[in-house]
Amino acid sequence: MQNFSEKLDALTHPGWLFTKENGAVRCHACAHRCLIQPGKRGICQMRINIDGELRVPWGYVAAANVDPIEKKPFMHFLPGSDALTFGMLGCNFHCDFCQNWISSQALRDPASASSTQYIQEVSSKELIRYALRSSAEIIASSYNEPLITSEWAIDIFKLAKESGLNTVYVSNGFATPEVLHALQPFLDGYKIDLKCISDEKYRNLGGNLQVVQDTIKLAHDLGMWVEVVTLVIPEFNDSNEELWNTARYLAGISMDIPWHVSAFYPTYKHLNAERTPADTIQRAAEIGQEAGLRYIYAGNLPGRVGSLENTYCPRCQALLIERTGYSVQSNRITTEGTCPQCGEAIAGVWAEQ
Repeated sequence: MQNFSEKLDALTHPGWLFTKENGAVRCHACAHRCLIQPGKRGICQMRINIDGELRVPWGYVAAANVDPIEKKPFMHFLPGSDALTFGMLGCNFHCDFCQNWISSQALRDPASASSTQYIQEVSSKELIRYALRSSAEIIASSYNEPLITSEWAIDIFKLAKESGLNTVYVSNGFATPEVLHALQPFLDGYKIDLKCISDEKYRNLGGNLQVVQDTIKLAHDLGMWVEVVTLVIPEFNDSNEELWNTARYLAGISMDIPWHVSAFYPTYKHLNAERTPADTIQRAAEIGQEAGLRYIYAGNLPGRVGSLENTYCPRCQALLIERTGYSVQSNRITTEGTCPQCGEAIAGVWAEQ
């Protein structure tokens, strides 16, 4: 791992989401708030104290792809648009069911060492040019945990806004108020994973339930467009009580927050659990509707979940956006963001607004 870490350390830049404490640095990029001594790393392994200076990931990607915004997933953010999605390496959690573990667990799990082969050096300007050449309307930071690379994301997002592009995060939501306020002028959308509603389970993943709940609320209060995903895993978070409490929490912030209930498939170290059945996802959606949420979507089961791929008017039930998988077949929402049948305002970020 030594050569791997040296390679990553060379791809760093002075950070600014920290405070100094007697030669150590207190990192504020995520809610671990690591106190990092000289020569040591934060929990994410990507932020390092070198001679009293916090160095942070910069100037590379481990992946960069153009794909539909629905894949992130966002259903109420410029539907049908393409997003240039970039990712780096590292995470502040250690979920044993992570679907991107090769990139997220770099320097934490020796089995992820192959991720070094995916590193490509690139500048912020080059990423913006790539997005514009690809006719992408959105820049997304995803694949690994974007909070731990927020300084570079902000550098990219500043240029993106100057070029007329929209910006989104795909994140576990283990944020601090400091990083959310720093992102707010440059971040339009925030997809947050609400993995469960149990603090004990969250701590086993390396996080804290209250922090993620606070992030959802603060991001919403700051005016970011928020969508929430719960990966429904058999015997982990699929009980009626767990799903009800999750949905009620979201509805208590806003009934307009889209809730994505996605199907799990065995991966990484969580290989003994079964795939999530379609009827479990249907049940989760029904619970969300009963809790008062107006927009609920199923993930990872294209063509098997009936109407849960589509957007309907919460007032008159008119079909507004018809989807198959990540593809938008039709979009009837008006340029004013309303239902063409009854005039109900549909929450989201729509074209021409």
